[in-house]
Amino acid sequence: MTEAVQTERTCPFSAAAGLRERPPVSRLRFGDGSLGWVVTTHAEARKVLSDNRFSARGEIRRSPVRPDIQPSGPGLFSFMDPPQHTRYRKLLTGGFTVRRMRALEPRVAEITGELLDALEKQQGSAVDLVEEYALPLASRVICELLGVPYGDHEFFERNSREMVDPHAGMERQGAAGQALQGYLHEMVVRKRANPGDDLVSGLCASSDLTDMEITGMATSLLFAGHETVASMLSLGTFALLEHPEQLALLHDNPAAAVEELLRYLSIVQFEVNRAALADVELGGELIEAGETVLISLPVANRDPRQFERPGELDLTRSTTGHLAFGFGVHQCIGQQLARIQMRIGFSELFKRFPTLKLAVAAEDVELNTERGIYSVAGLPVTW
Repeated sequence: MTEAVQTERTCPFSAAAGLRERPPVSRLRFGDGSLGWVVTTHAEARKVLSDNRFSARGEIRRSPVRPDIQPSGPGLFSFMDPPQHTRYRKLLTGGFTVRRMRALEPRVAEITGELLDALEKQQGSAVDLVEEYALPLASRVICELLGVPYGDHEFFERNSREMVDPHAGMERQGAAGQALQGYLHEMVVRKRANPGDDLVSGLCASSDLTDMEITGMATSLLFAGHETVASMLSLGTFALLEHPEQLALLHDNPAAAVEELLRYLSIVQFEVNRAALADVELGGELIEAGETVLISLPVANRDPRQFERPGELDLTRSTTGHLAFGFGVHQCIGQQLARIQMRIGFSELFKRFPTLKLAVAAEDVELNTERGIYSVAGLPVTW
């Protein structure tokens, strides 16, 4: 990686900078002092994510940023293995088919247009693109899909941020998680009695699911559905503004641009970790049963053995095989909806405001580098 790339503000190597020179599999000390492993190559990352000898169960895997383990509550399918994970995933698959996601495109475009109309009225003054565009776009879309009242967005956005804030402490993080689950549980109870035309109401129609299971599923989808998309929209805009020669190519192939931004930014930094259920040889090392393996997606997605000139943002490259949405049975179920939001969100933003620019120096944009999801705290822009 060149020095110029290393100093870019959107470079997602703040936490992983020392990892790219390591062997494919090497030792790592976790938050509780125990030793685990970190995987830094694309090939070995795919092996871990597709091998059922590596478990996603929250009660047995360690975190590099938290000293405690994360139990798998009812419906929290991201922290489960098959067949439990498979059961929940199958119930959600119908709500996230490519056909159904494409049917949502007009509504995503409509929401995007409304937000851009509101932005246009603020011409001449600095606007925080996170609060005024990226976050409300992601939140409104996931709220409509799930049937969550958007009027409560400040509540769930605040608690979602608190859940992943490393400075909040375990007590505050736990309280935020309980508050969010309590809110969604009350919503599930209401939808049992008065269902609507939304995904949560559809889950309530299944006699196989308890209220707490649906609550857990809704919690996972609500958190992942707005936090990650909002981060990609704002951080991706920052990256494009830093690379005007790439921004000029955006409208040639917006779908390809989204894939390259996903690869280049790889915003999920810390929490792709698995626990070995048996002794496994990986990358020339013996992973013993019970040990945790962390997959560094930012490093794996910049593996020169997979991508030529991986440290460069190149909207014309082939990004086939990038791991931004994970791989294997836990690959992000909402990835098609996320792609739609980003493709429309980036395209329409720069069509409406072709002279969009930062309202502050790039070095003054605050980055969230210690959270599991890499993002900007705010993005002041003008045009």
